[in-house]
Amino acid sequence: QLQLVESGGGLVQPGGSLRLSCAPSGFTLDYYAVSWFRQAPGKEREGVSCISRSGHITNYADSVKGRFTISRDNAKNTVYLQMNSLKAEDTAVYYCAARQNLGQLCAYSDMHYWGKGTLVTVSS
Repeated sequence: QLQLVESGGGLVQPGGSLRLSCAPSGFTLDYYAVSWFRQAPGKEREGVSCISRSGHITNYADSVKGRFTISRDNAKNTVYLQMNSLKAEDTAVYYCAARQNLGQLCAYSDMHYWGKGTLVTVSS
């Protein structure tokens, strides 16, 4: 089954850091733009960050700009989300998703593959 697998979530204190990883199972990410989403309890899922196939184009939600960094290592077939200066409001299940045929863009809609999510809890 083709899917994505997230890892790296956990419990961290406010101000701390985590790095999430997203790796595919059954395919390679070379031709896919990848996006990170999150869903907090009682809230709708929101797009957090995305990266183009080449890694040259990135995008961030206003709420995470300056604190989160998305990157990809195509040789390792993995996309990362480095999260610094974490706040309680960053607590959520984080999902990665991939979309093909976007050229040099990235997006938060019409994703082809999803992961099952990894929980990030920011609490003292």
